Amino acid sequence: MVRAPAVLSGTAGTPGLRTRLWLAPLALGAFAVWDAHAARLPELADRWDVALLALVVIPGVFSVVWLLEPLATGRGLLPVLLASVVLAVLLDLAGLESLFNATKVLVFALFGFWFLELLEALWWVVLVAAIVPLVDILSVYRGPTKIVVEEEPGLFERIAIAFALPGEDAAARLGPPDVIFFALFLAAATSFGLRRGATWIGMTAAISATLVLTYAFELDGLPALPAVSLGFLVPNADLLWARWRARQVSTPGG
Repeated sequence: MVRAPAVLSGTAGTPGLRTRLWLAPLALGAFAVWDAHAARLPELADRWDVALLALVVIPGVFSVVWLLEPLATGRGLLPVLLASVVLAVLLDLAGLESLFNATKVLVFALFGFWFLELLEALWWVVLVAAIVPLVDILSVYRGPTKIVVEEEPGLFERIAIAFALPGEDAAARLGPPDVIFFALFLAAATSFGLRRGATWIGMTAAISATLVLTYAFELDGLPALPAVSLGFLVPNADLLWARWRARQVSTPGG
């Protein structure tokens, strides 16, 4: 993890970028410490659990994606992704649950960055942002996510990222696609000249809002990808519309 920036020769030369890439392991370490010791803290009322996760823990975890985002445009991303997968597997086999949980954030974020390389145009990203919420909703209520959660809850717990609750042996969880598409959309905002900061804030706030709604309506869970997609599309709606209009004007017969 610490050596990853040196591999990505296209990203590590600027002091500000180097600082971000060195802060990412510290943020992951802080999340691992929280995961390991949250159960030893005093137990809070449910509403305070939700507030703590929504306002502190979730933004803290997704700050890792923000800090790692320069890797999305660097060379050598795939080897770093594969190395992070190997690291995660080793931590899991060693029984280091909190470190494994934190490393999953790294793996999913890097996979999202790498996935962006397959989408050559901004409009492919917009199309993905329009489609994945529908797929997620169907999956959660009628499809494979529903089956896994109800029939193989242990599998979901292994692959999802756990957000530990203070004083309890319990956690809120986000599935891999939520983090993968968060990373993809954040990297796309940078690559295509959209509002990177507003995109991060929008997606993070939307995920936190989803957690709050889950608590407010006493639900077992809600699809998070609709929130992630809206967090990407809404802050950039005017830019996307302007580029669409410019594309139509520049297209013969448009």
